[in-house]
Amino acid sequence: MKKITKNNTLIINEKITQKLIRIIGDINPTDEITKEEALSLSKKYDYDLILVSVTKNNVAICKILDKSKYLYEQKKKQKEQEKKNRQNKIEVKEIRFGPNTDEHDFNFKKNHAESFLKKGDKVKAFVFFKGREMMFKEKGQILLLKLAEQLENVGIPENMPKMEGNKMIMFLKPKK
Repeated sequence: MKKITKNNTLIINEKITQKLIRIIGDINPTDEITKEEALSLSKKYDYDLILVSVTKNNVAICKILDKSKYLYEQKKKQKEQEKKNRQNKIEVKEIRFGPNTDEHDFNFKKNHAESFLKKGDKVKAFVFFKGREMMFKEKGQILLLKLAEQLENVGIPENMPKMEGNKMIMFLKPKK
């Protein structure tokens, strides 16, 4: 069976081209009926004949319901599916700073972190120390705390900045 909807437009009533129709749903004749019988049945109940799919042997699978109700159900299913997809796809995005990052670079990276948090992703912000920069751990901690403070409207820090090797790391999660 193949799905029938072209550009989210429904094929209904007289626009159905197949001669034989199988009706599914609440109003359920047992066998295949002709297009004319299906149309008269849909008019009897004062609903629309909506094409759902077509089988390999060219039999139309249809439902008899109100067109607006069918569209509402389809939108509801689509939103539910999108919600499930969003819940499963939480990614961790990384933002890298140096201990001597200036204001413009900081703001640029902060804006990226903000957009990641708004999309629902976690952000791993870290300050990378090279060589003698290890003496300035306080600068890195101040930088990460400043980032957390400026992103408090969209994200919550999961932990305080902590050292792991030559990196100081802090995770931010999106606000719900």
